[in-house]
Amino acid sequence: MSALLDELRTGLAALDAAALRRLRRSNALPCAPHARIEGRELLAFCSNDYLGLAGEPTLAAALAKGAARWGCGSGASHLVSGHYTVHDELEAALARFVGSERALYFSTGYMANAGIVPALVGRGDAVFADRLNHASLVDGMLLSRAEMQRYPHRDLAALARQLEASGARRKLIATDAVFSMDGDVAPLAELYALACRHDAWLLVDDAHGFGVLGPQGRGALAAAGLADAAEAWRVIYVGTLGKAAGVSGAFAAGSAELIEWLLQKARTYIFTTGAPPALAHALLASLALIEAGDARRARLHGLIALFRARTALVRWRLMDSATPIQPVLIGDNAETAAVAKALLDEGLWVPAIRPPTVPAGSARLRVSLSAAHGEADVIRLADALARLERRFGA
Repeated sequence: MSALLDELRTGLAALDAAALRRLRRSNALPCAPHARIEGRELLAFCSNDYLGLAGEPTLAAALAKGAARWGCGSGASHLVSGHYTVHDELEAALARFVGSERALYFSTGYMANAGIVPALVGRGDAVFADRLNHASLVDGMLLSRAEMQRYPHRDLAALARQLEASGARRKLIATDAVFSMDGDVAPLAELYALACRHDAWLLVDDAHGFGVLGPQGRGALAAAGLADAAEAWRVIYVGTLGKAAGVSGAFAAGSAELIEWLLQKARTYIFTTGAPPALAHALLASLALIEAGDARRARLHGLIALFRARTALVRWRLMDSATPIQPVLIGDNAETAAVAKALLDEGLWVPAIRPPTVPAGSARLRVSLSAAHGEADVIRLADALARLERRFGA
C-alpha cells in the first residue's frame, strides 16, 4: 500500500469521525424550491436563487435564443478571440445598472476575487480583511503575497487600529457585503470612510446582495447610499450573476481606469477561456427582470419576516439577519448533521454547515429563502425546526 493513498484514507476517516465529510447530492429537477434527490421529492432551502430566476422560463428562452445566435462556446480567452459584442453589451448594461463607469465580466465570482486582489496589491502591500470573508477573497489575498491582516467580524475599531499602524505602500480593505454563512451586512459606509481616510482601496464582494438589496436590486453599495460616493474610484464592486441573477458568472465594476487595469492584470480573466456568449445574452434578460423585480423582492422580504416570526427556538439560535440567508446556530458538528438528516427524512432539504466553512463550535443549518417559496413552505420549515429542537434536546 502506498503511503500517499494511505494518507488519503486516514484523512477521510478523520473527516467521518468529526462529522465533517461533505456530501454531494444530485438533483433531478431544475433549480427551484422543489427538488428530487434519489427519487425522493424534497422542499429545498439550499440554493442562492433568491429571486427565483434560475428556473424562470423567460431566462431559459433567452439562453436558448442566445445559443441559437452565438453557439455554445467562446473558443478562446477574452483577449485572444473569445470576446463578443454581446459581452460588451452585458458589461455596459451592468455598469449602468450599478452606477459605475465600466464593468468586466468574469466566468465566476471565485475567479473575480482571486484575480482582483493580486492585480491591485503585492509584496510590500497589505490587505485588511474581515475574518468571515468568503474563501475566494482569502485565496486572492494569499495569491497576492501581500501582508494579510484579518480583523474581527465587522469590528471597525480593530480595523482602524490596523490601518493606522500599517506602513504598507498600498492598502486594500476587502469585505463581503452580505456574509454568506451569517447573513448579516457589512458596515459599508463606515468602511468607505476608513478607506478614504487611509487612502486604501475598498473591495466589496456583493455576491448575496446584488439583485436583492438596494433600489431595483442594485446592490449593497446602493443600499448603503454609496452609489454616488465622492471617491467612488477607490471602490471595486463585485457582483455575482449565478445567485439572484439566476444564470452564471460575475462582474467587477468601478472606474474606467480600474477596469482597464484589471483587464490587463487579472490573471483569472486573462488566462481562461471566455464565458460562452449565450450566457451574456441570457444575463441581459436577467438584468431586465431584476430591475423590474420589486414585486419579487417584496415577496422575498415578506417570507423572511414570516420565517423569523414563526421560528420559535430555545436552545438553538436563529442568527440576526434581515437577508434571505437565515442561519440556525446549533454548535455541535454531529448534532447539526443529525438535524439536517432528520429534516431530510421529513422532506426538507437544508444544508448543514460545519468547520472549516464556519468557525469551530458554530456549526449551523443555513436556511436560504427564495421568492419562489410559498408561505406554507416557510411555515412548514419553521414548525419542523421547533419540533426537532425539542426532540434533540430531550
